[in-house]
Amino acid sequence: MIRRVVRQSKFRHVFGQAVKNDQCYDDIRVSRVTWDSAFCAVNPKFVAIIVEASGGGAFLVLPLQKTGRIDKAYPTVCGHTGPVLDIDWCPHNDHVIASGSEDCTVMVWQIPENGLAEPLSEPVVVLEGHSKRVGIVTWHPTARNVLLSAGCDNLVIIWNVATGEALINLEDMHPDVIFSVCWSRNGSLICTACKDKKVRVIDPRKGKIIAEKEKAHEGARPMRAIFLADGNIFTTGFSRMSERQLALWNPKNMEDPISVHEMDTSNGVLLPFYDPDTNVVYLCGKGDSSIRYFEITDEAPYVHYLNTFSSKEPQRGMGYMPKRGLDVNKCEIARFYKLHERKCEPIIMTVPRKSDLFQDDLYPDTAGPDPALEAEEWFEGKNGEPILISLKHGYVPGKNRDLKVVKKNVLDNKAPKKVEETATPQKPASPQLTRKNEVKLEELLREVKSIRDLVTLQDRRITKLEERVANVGI
Repeated sequence: MIRRVVRQSKFRHVFGQAVKNDQCYDDIRVSRVTWDSAFCAVNPKFVAIIVEASGGGAFLVLPLQKTGRIDKAYPTVCGHTGPVLDIDWCPHNDHVIASGSEDCTVMVWQIPENGLAEPLSEPVVVLEGHSKRVGIVTWHPTARNVLLSAGCDNLVIIWNVATGEALINLEDMHPDVIFSVCWSRNGSLICTACKDKKVRVIDPRKGKIIAEKEKAHEGARPMRAIFLADGNIFTTGFSRMSERQLALWNPKNMEDPISVHEMDTSNGVLLPFYDPDTNVVYLCGKGDSSIRYFEITDEAPYVHYLNTFSSKEPQRGMGYMPKRGLDVNKCEIARFYKLHERKCEPIIMTVPRKSDLFQDDLYPDTAGPDPALEAEEWFEGKNGEPILISLKHGYVPGKNRDLKVVKKNVLDNKAPKKVEETATPQKPASPQLTRKNEVKLEELLREVKSIRDLVTLQDRRITKLEERVANVGI
């Protein structure tokens, strides 16, 4: 019997190719802020890139077809007062993007149909709740208008964007800076990587840590953790000897990893990008000039190295196109948007096939843009798997509806509920509470009246003093 030496895989011959110069986005001053996020977010319509901005924070939003040299005067999204640290496109609306900044706020923006014609400084909604800079923003994969943010105040907040409310506050779970947060495939759980070297699996609606692993990677440099489609967790980090590592974990038993691989001794943080349809993970190191890719299977050693795409220039950041934005006719299975110091360069990953027919083994049904749940349903405890679409005839974008934010009456606002309360159904406001609000309103009105009287008095006094000064002058 002949032993098969090479493992069979349809992705063994995936090769990467950078596009020609005229298809790059040139003359972009990519942000120099020291933060380990991707600095770039892509969807089938736009590419967004965090850029250098004087006196605040800004990011560019370019229609995909607007390649070539980008004018210095090209309008930006520029409402933040501090540098922008992270951006994320809404998976259910290709015109809505969220941004987190050093100014401690999260802002959600509506991009016009054909991109920006003038600078955009008015967000649809400003989400305020963090006391330190906000380094992570990520949308819920299946529920409409649910957004998670994590800040350097070690706090994770989950917002209902449609009402501008912080509905879940995960406090006291992370004693140090949170490096990464990732939703599970159906958005029922999150996994986090923290500076205390722990990886945690959290049920956000119950406010419980379901599983955690101390010293998932023993090195001091930042870790990353992502959920895979089967519920396992893939992490990247550093060993005690500062070697870069990747590991695979089962959250039901995190005592020992399913698999660990040492890679090299470079010190750039490895950003993982995952394709749940093909089970391929792409690793892009910040400051590296290569993209390594691995296939994850049920056979030992579980994480199988496929290949490396190498180029000359190091990457400052990386954007990853959702599956529905790829060209299925060219057997394209991934597309990256690599940030250089002054440009953004698309890199196309292709599986070589001789036939021109649709390759259904490469393109199983993928997550579409329709949400499975409304925000209220998710906060009430429901879960929904992603609604899948076929890419057989290519992806045709539907009409996106504008994001509408209906803020609750300020006087009825209460402090964001602690997590335990979110599961209980809301009771109608009691008459006692309404009476309290009326009393509060009367107090406020009295205070406003007394301030107005004081201003009037001061005004008269100033007028008299001015008259006296004028008389002295004469």
